[in-house]
Amino acid sequence: MADRCFHCGEAIGDGAPLLASIGTDTKPVCCIGCRAAVEWIDGLGLADYYRLREGVGERATPADDFAEWDRPRLARRHVRDIVADRAEATVLVEGMRCSACAWLIERALAGRDGVLEATVSPLVQRVRIVFDPRRARLSMLLASLARLGYRPHPLEGDRVDALRTAERRAAMKRLVVAGFGAMQAMMYAVALYAGAFDGIDSTVHAFMRWMGMLVATPVVLYAARPFFAGALREWRARRLSMDTPVALAIGAIYAGSVAAAVLGEGDVYFDSVSMFVFLLLLGRYVELRARQRAGEVADALVRLQPATAERSVDGTCETVGVHELEPGEIVRVGAGATIPVDGVLRTARCRVDESLLTGESAACVRETGDEVVAGSVALDGPVDVEVRRVGPDTVLSTLARMVERAAAARPRVARLADAAAARFVVRVLAATGLVALAWMIFDPARAFASAIAVLVISCPCAFALAAPSALTRAVGVLAGRGVMVVDADALEALARVDRIVFDKTGTLTEPAIDIARMRVTRGSREAALAAAAALEQASTHPLARALRDAAHGITRPAIADVREAGGGVLGRLDGRSLRLGRADFALAAGDDGDALVLADDDGEIARFPVTERVRAGAHAAIDALRAAGIACEIVSGDHAGRVRQVAAALGVAEWRARATPADKLAHLAWLRARGEAVAAVGDGVNDGPVLGGADVAVALGDGAALAQAASGLVLTGTDLGSLVEAREVARGMLAVIRRNLRWTLAYNLLAIPLAALGFVPPWLAAIGMSASSLIVVANTFAIGRARGEAGRPCIAASAPPLSRTQPA
Repeated sequence: MADRCFHCGEAIGDGAPLLASIGTDTKPVCCIGCRAAVEWIDGLGLADYYRLREGVGERATPADDFAEWDRPRLARRHVRDIVADRAEATVLVEGMRCSACAWLIERALAGRDGVLEATVSPLVQRVRIVFDPRRARLSMLLASLARLGYRPHPLEGDRVDALRTAERRAAMKRLVVAGFGAMQAMMYAVALYAGAFDGIDSTVHAFMRWMGMLVATPVVLYAARPFFAGALREWRARRLSMDTPVALAIGAIYAGSVAAAVLGEGDVYFDSVSMFVFLLLLGRYVELRARQRAGEVADALVRLQPATAERSVDGTCETVGVHELEPGEIVRVGAGATIPVDGVLRTARCRVDESLLTGESAACVRETGDEVVAGSVALDGPVDVEVRRVGPDTVLSTLARMVERAAAARPRVARLADAAAARFVVRVLAATGLVALAWMIFDPARAFASAIAVLVISCPCAFALAAPSALTRAVGVLAGRGVMVVDADALEALARVDRIVFDKTGTLTEPAIDIARMRVTRGSREAALAAAAALEQASTHPLARALRDAAHGITRPAIADVREAGGGVLGRLDGRSLRLGRADFALAAGDDGDALVLADDDGEIARFPVTERVRAGAHAAIDALRAAGIACEIVSGDHAGRVRQVAAALGVAEWRARATPADKLAHLAWLRARGEAVAAVGDGVNDGPVLGGADVAVALGDGAALAQAASGLVLTGTDLGSLVEAREVARGMLAVIRRNLRWTLAYNLLAIPLAALGFVPPWLAAIGMSASSLIVVANTFAIGRARGEAGRPCIAASAPPLSRTQPA
């Protein structure tokens, strides 16, 4: 009877083992937890996991109590409520080893009531669960993971670092073993090569061969284990990839060399197989480091979130967990400290560093009442911040999710490369068999070496790495420059666009208050501006930001019962009811459409004329796009006069006005129907439905608006110059992919015939194959290396006033 647990592989010990039923069979297990796990997996119809898995699972324990994850304050740290019946949580999972683990977790969770979506990223050991909180509790879902033997942990910076460090150390240990074995095997091989010319005693000759086998054995059985495990996984999944020819080559070289050493006849290639494994592991280690560096932006976003905060109560501070904070509470942030929440500045102005969030190195100045976001650094202090959002609802968490999803996705170009690599493997295996057969006919002594050389030199690692390594690099570069890739296919689409359609309001232009034309009916100018800015302090509308900018440096009062209603906003100040918006809203009178009106129960207080100006950097960005051969067009819902003025200021010849969302969608469809690749650029909130009608959608957003952006790319700053950089990086990514594929094709067309004709020994084939993979990875570092630093001037456009209900 088996002495190992069927589920976790641990020793069962003396005595009769527990038996777990799986199908019509029974399997020995070590404990009640593993028996429950096996029978639960079988009950879900997922017994194929045991056929597909790379190694044994973690030892299962009776489901732990995860009830604390359901506590409202702790849940706020990990769960993001999307809508009433849809919530999202991302956790780190310990014990995930391979794609079979991902397969099992996805299907096990998908079978639970209330789970809407389960996505597993085995490379970063994360599970994203979208569920209906009314039908399923997060604690129940995490207990299901624990029953499978996968321990869930909170997604925190220290745990992310620990997992990355463990991955690097495991790869380095295998690399060191392979490197030491390769050096020693080469020493013995040199002696054998020298003896072939100068003569060598037969006893010494046999000793050197046995010593070569001794040092190569740990290289093959330990260092090369990931290749054999990967090949086994591919065979079980009936899918060929790069691990299959690698494993066959290593196994064939080692087995043939062992047979030659034992029988005392034939050549041994222990030096070749050791060097082959070492060079392969070196290439994979370089790939691992490149992948981790590209993912460091997302991990840095996770690390930016502090675990604790200083809560201020009646002037006294206490240290609490961030997840314990409630909206409306006040936190104190010292100079140089990281802001732990999204909130509103309640003390005097301060400078804030948002470089990792927006890619803009210059510090931002925030006034009393302005929004600040989690992860930014308060350069002045101490300051008080009123809590608005914590945990997964913050802008910081939203950006991290965007980067993680894009990095884990498989874009079209990567899927095509995977398919090409699979076909290539089949052809390589066929070519290897034909070469072996041909040499057996003409010169049997050279058949083994020539066939091995063909198998080794043509391994499809470079094919498989060409697209994923370039995409990973591009996503990381853009994230560091304030461009978040939400859809992995968006970069390829952006690189191919030949027309960009811009929205006007909030994208190319931003409104401003004309202080010189401001009319005050009662009270002072400063008091009217302060009251209006206080009413609008929580709004993300462009006009609200314009009012706050106009009140720069003015202390704002505390407004109670603030709420939006129809064409404006309501609130109470010192017992008075205030209204801000169009004249027909604030005064119940005719709307002249050229100003915002602040009023109370006694009538008008002040009138704020609104003008429009071109967004900083818009002119330079459009000039750069036109210089690159991209046609630029404005499609807006505003009236023709305003659209014409903005188009003239930017030098855009094609524009459309008074376009409804349906008109915009129809226009995009017409452009695409005539063969143009179209990108649409909007503010990400008001233009969401329209953005979906383009080949690639680009949203501009800042603050809370980012969380609502529905697009392929999101510019986290307000500078359209980032769009030019994004296109350059996207084109660079495609250029690198094409260059890598051309290089790989040329290499194989040259190398395979030479190996088949017997001109390439196995050791040289190993060097050639590994060098081709390293060149592919090294090429990706060219992506984003050149970055234009040209200044982007701000060009003001004189335009008629806008109304509060100005269409997009």
